[in-house]
Amino acid sequence: MKKNSSIGNSATNDSQVLIHTPVETDRPETDDPAIYAAGAPAVFSSMNYSIKEMGLTRTAQILLKINQKDGFDCPSCAWPDPDDRRSLAEFCENGARAAADEATTKRVTSEFFKDHSIYDLSCQSDFELGQHGRLTEPMMKAPGATHYQPISWDKAFATVADHLAALPSPHAASFYTSGRTSNEAAFAYQLLVRAFGTNNLPDCSNMCHESSGLGLGEQIGIGKGTVKLDDFEHADCILVAGQNPGTNHPRMLTALEKAARRGCKIISINPLKEAGLVAFKNPQEVGGWIGRGTALSTLFLPVKINGDTALFKGLMKEMLEQEERDGPGSVLDLGFIRDFTSGFEEFSEDLRHASWREIVSESGISRELMSQTVAILRNSKSTIACWAMGLTQHKNGVANIQLIMDLLLLQGNIGRRGAGPCPVRGHSNVQGDRTMGIFEKMPDWFRDRLDFEFKMKSPRLHGFDTVETIQGMHDGRVQVFFAMGGNFLAATPDTSFTADALRRCRLTVHVSTKLNRAHLVTGETALILPCLGRTERDVQAAGEQFVTVEDSMGVVHASRGTLKAGSSHLKSEVAIVCNLAKALLQRQPEKAIACDWDQMAANYDIIRDQIEKVIPGFENFNTRVRKPGGFYLPNGPRDGRKFNTSTSKAKFVVHPVAVTSVPPGHLMLMTIRTHDQFNTTIYGLNDRYRGIHAGRRVILMNRENIYDQGLAAGDHVDITSHYEGEKRKAEHFTVVEYEIPKNCAAVYYPEGNILVPIQSMADGSRTPAYKSIVVTVERV
Repeated sequence: MKKNSSIGNSATNDSQVLIHTPVETDRPETDDPAIYAAGAPAVFSSMNYSIKEMGLTRTAQILLKINQKDGFDCPSCAWPDPDDRRSLAEFCENGARAAADEATTKRVTSEFFKDHSIYDLSCQSDFELGQHGRLTEPMMKAPGATHYQPISWDKAFATVADHLAALPSPHAASFYTSGRTSNEAAFAYQLLVRAFGTNNLPDCSNMCHESSGLGLGEQIGIGKGTVKLDDFEHADCILVAGQNPGTNHPRMLTALEKAARRGCKIISINPLKEAGLVAFKNPQEVGGWIGRGTALSTLFLPVKINGDTALFKGLMKEMLEQEERDGPGSVLDLGFIRDFTSGFEEFSEDLRHASWREIVSESGISRELMSQTVAILRNSKSTIACWAMGLTQHKNGVANIQLIMDLLLLQGNIGRRGAGPCPVRGHSNVQGDRTMGIFEKMPDWFRDRLDFEFKMKSPRLHGFDTVETIQGMHDGRVQVFFAMGGNFLAATPDTSFTADALRRCRLTVHVSTKLNRAHLVTGETALILPCLGRTERDVQAAGEQFVTVEDSMGVVHASRGTLKAGSSHLKSEVAIVCNLAKALLQRQPEKAIACDWDQMAANYDIIRDQIEKVIPGFENFNTRVRKPGGFYLPNGPRDGRKFNTSTSKAKFVVHPVAVTSVPPGHLMLMTIRTHDQFNTTIYGLNDRYRGIHAGRRVILMNRENIYDQGLAAGDHVDITSHYEGEKRKAEHFTVVEYEIPKNCAAVYYPEGNILVPIQSMADGSRTPAYKSIVVTVERV
């Protein structure tokens, strides 16, 4: 592994700090991809990592409380917990690692920062930075300083408040939120930001499921899925598109296993054949330790990268042709279409004129395979469609979502048991944060109710999303950047551009649990504010507190940490928000609103009472959330086929086939995660399911493309992206031969983010197009 020594008193300037993780391994090792997910290797991996980070006793204490009704919510993905039948080990491999990563016994103290300059730390990889342990006290980088130094909480809050109060406009600050933030912290945070005077509330949804929210909201009147976990036990067919549950949502595999065993047909739509959709060995069963496991996918459709619009239109065109051949009602649910939808005539006419030649060419899927898929759909009385970022992070991301929704509407697969759309969210409370008002474009009704409850006048001008925030920092419109969690630099597109934008700020602030690269590429002044984790007890003036989260299926439930705080200096996210509000009001008393920030920090019940008064569906919040398992939020399409759209019906939407323009000698590249990471958190340097070990800087390529370009597996290449005449380069990647459609390729995230242009976004949702990058490769 290539490293730079850490010399405590080395001098540097901001421009010397490394913004990308250095090359960790010169030549990663490869073997055959796995043919199943989980099983004994997952158990051994979970336990080895947990014991290494926490020790044996602490491991047992933590893993027996994760996702339990009297315990804490997993800080990893937002897959829901069973309503009633929870196992003793209600966690997956990545959930165990996420908990262990947070509950590690390693500590990063002020002495650590004294011994390591910012430049020295930047020479370490993202994996190494995370391995140092939990942050323990507030730290500040002064203008021109080479090191972070300790600062008291009072001085830290005063520093932020002074910078905010000195801005020419509240819109010169932007307040980011990651999906780990609790409902209580998120509600208080957006309240503070709007009382300050701006709607600049970008969040991680802008970069992942914004296309889902926009597409579904326009089409069915709610930007969320409509299925419950119980629906998986009643579906006849489950589509899994642009999603890798084996790595990103491993607990979903249990639901898929049960479905497959009772005869449900599972169709996998993805450029890569992922182990988690081939077979599953459930480690909670004897068969998970021996045997071949449960086969999951009935059909695998290896769609070309960004060939989804063509595929979905092809499936629906085939359905329409069979309906017209075999008679009315033979394939489509005509009663549902008549009574509950609008726009079908225009939509069906568009399908009739769609070109089969274009559909097959752009999707990479043969008509025969599409016909096999339609045969399954035709025989299914209840179909669920699941998806993740493989659909949303394209220029036509919204179209992808609306076309898969069109597919469901054709057979009435909404508001029916065992059926509906299921966007599978990433971080544990990303959906809840949006419900709480973390959005730059919250509707007027929300702000009206906020104004009434808190006797305030919230801003009406729409705020900046994530991309606009980066552009605003770059051109000077945003001078203060505050991040509630996350690793902003690593998560965002166009890494060099984003780094330059952050450096132009007067102040950057990160509320964090562990060290990451975003702490090293900073504004003139920078603060790191360490917070409690989900695994830790939250003791405030009124006693021990709990927080709540909302999972991917709209269940709101409590989360209670069990460990003693990792440091006496840690504050909860709620306490950080409330203390910042107090400091700001001392400087801008005219922005006081009708709330007591001290009482809110002392007793989270007060915040929940406020949420109840502002947000529909949270009636009797404090009572209902104390019941084991929590409660479901209302969902009109699911609960009664009620659609809050312009037509009061679900809407068929017409979209053209997305024609992917890849010049000769170029590839369409997408970013993916390894099995040893969650979002930007790197747990190790292996991708066990894909057979890649001891390194992350790899590019997965089709055998023919490797041969055509005069390359060989194991060669080192530089990758250059091409967008509107601009070029961006990522250096020193190792070629790995992989089963991926011809003219397609894949690299890991965040290493590949440097290749994503800041201007390349999904139409409408403005989600960065991480999955549609035109590149060339060159041997080095």
